[in-house]
Amino acid sequence: MRQMVATIPWGHHIELMKKVKTPAARIYYLRATAGFGWSRKVLLNQIKAGAYERAVTEKKAHNFSLTLPEHLAEQADEMIKSRYSLDFLGIASAVRERELEDRLISHLHRFLLELGYGFCFIGRQHRLVLGRREYFVDLLFYHRFLKALVAFDLKIGRFEPEHAGKMDFYLNVLNDKERGPDDRPSIGIILCAEKDDIEVEYALRTKTNPIGVAEYQLQPRLPAEFKGRLPTARQLAAAVREALPRET
Repeated sequence: MRQMVATIPWGHHIELMKKVKTPAARIYYLRATAGFGWSRKVLLNQIKAGAYERAVTEKKAHNFSLTLPEHLAEQADEMIKSRYSLDFLGIASAVRERELEDRLISHLHRFLLELGYGFCFIGRQHRLVLGRREYFVDLLFYHRFLKALVAFDLKIGRFEPEHAGKMDFYLNVLNDKERGPDDRPSIGIILCAEKDDIEVEYALRTKTNPIGVAEYQLQPRLPAEFKGRLPTARQLAAAVREALPRET
């Protein structure tokens, strides 16, 4: 720990002392900064987005431990989040997948900050040719530290099992046709509005490529001034169940 702390610029420590209060959260951000080379701007964005809280309270959905060597699976797990905050897009109503993609590209700098350090943008609607047919990956990145292509598939609705099959197919083509000689296996991330972890687990169980499924959040869940004043979703559900007539 002492050696790790010494490698991080003093300005990062100042920001951590000012903005992060719990020791466990500070250690999390220190390790992430040292491991991924976060700049101060990236660190501040991760703190603001609640990266630590999401990491410890929300389960990540992927099959990395089944498809990657142990050391690489751990790195890939650090790379992916369970939920991505896209509130900077300013979207308050339903949009089509292409519009969501357009917004992300127009705010690419902010999107890269949300993804975390190490992502290099390659292109949108990346063209894959197989025989006489063409296929298109919504967003394609290269991760400097993982040394792997990372493909994103955007879904405006809930996760469906067939999405995993489509991503598995894309990754097979990327590995055969575009993966560099020294690159590690390509990784896929399905970014959707909603997911069921059990459904994701079954959908990914037989896939041979590393795939993660994450939700995106377009608007903050609750303004800070209302926290603690309104009932939680669990409390509302309990109240509704209590109000329903019971079977006799």
